[in-house]
Amino acid sequence: MNSDSLEVQTDYQQQLSDKVDRYKALMADAGISLPELEIHDSAPFGFRMRAEFRVWHENGQAHYAMNKPGEKRPFIIQDFPIGSALINLLMPRIMAAVNKSDTLSYKLFSMEYLTTTTGEALITLIYHRQLDDQWQQVANQLESTFNIKVIGRSRKQKVVLSDDFVTETLEVNQRQYSYQQVEASFTQPNAQVNQKMLTWAANCLSEISGDLVELYCGNGNFTAVLAQYFDKVLATEISKVSVNSANTNFAANKIDNVTIARLSSEEFTQALNRERAFRRLADIDLDSFNFSTIFVDPPRAGLDAGTERLVTQMDNLLYISCNPDTLAENLKHITKTHRVVKAALFDQFPWTHHIESGVYLQRI
Repeated sequence: MNSDSLEVQTDYQQQLSDKVDRYKALMADAGISLPELEIHDSAPFGFRMRAEFRVWHENGQAHYAMNKPGEKRPFIIQDFPIGSALINLLMPRIMAAVNKSDTLSYKLFSMEYLTTTTGEALITLIYHRQLDDQWQQVANQLESTFNIKVIGRSRKQKVVLSDDFVTETLEVNQRQYSYQQVEASFTQPNAQVNQKMLTWAANCLSEISGDLVELYCGNGNFTAVLAQYFDKVLATEISKVSVNSANTNFAANKIDNVTIARLSSEEFTQALNRERAFRRLADIDLDSFNFSTIFVDPPRAGLDAGTERLVTQMDNLLYISCNPDTLAENLKHITKTHRVVKAALFDQFPWTHHIESGVYLQRI
């Protein structure tokens, strides 16, 4: 390891150590008693599988750009060190192709990259104009030249040339899982850390029996791995795109014990408490489930009060959090009935203040 690499690694470990200290201090201030915290690090660079760039036009050329907070003029960038190797390989080549074609560059204002560890790439070109047959012809050539998938977007227009998704493969406990990841829908940005999260979650629940309920299942990222440990799984997700992807992923991974309800967490709580009847649950018999465990991976706002009460009704709770502040607030109430038996921090977003973490709780 050369001196520059050693310095980067030292800087990375320091920023990770700072996150760990902040997380522990936050939990201690909230009165949350944690077991030994498991730390799952990231590669310092090349970890991000998706990226969004502004396109800045200057002196007749288009450039990748990003805006610094508080500044109107964007900052032109030549490379993206935290991006995947494939993103960095494609960036200069795609931009060179754009600059050679008036059809591709005219009123182009944004580009989005979605890549996989298995070498697939989908690039979305976003315009301030309607896209015509000529654009599609040139974009088809771009797809073919670089062996990528291309989507064109403008106001009220989406042009899909081949597919609007890539297929990722992740390995958890020596088993491979296939995931359809759809353009413009949520996917975990750091594939390697995602594998560590999935492995940790699987190890937490591998000895549990009964049925599982999962809230905020997305495209089935965790569901596909955890389903094998339970008799039946009821998963909820509000996004139609994510529900469709989840069902595709369950079929691809030969998982047949999962039922998806297109409900928000608040709606599911109301349904389980028999406060409201939902047409979307007409074919699902909630009484047929024997829930022992609940898994939640909520947005930054954390769990609402109703869902907070719901999770305390379960014997086991696995909680993945992207916001330690709301996690701490939720745990103030949940730890009145449950104790934290495992805790982990996952450095999903190196070089930022964001902290991804997980806690596994059992009823006292």
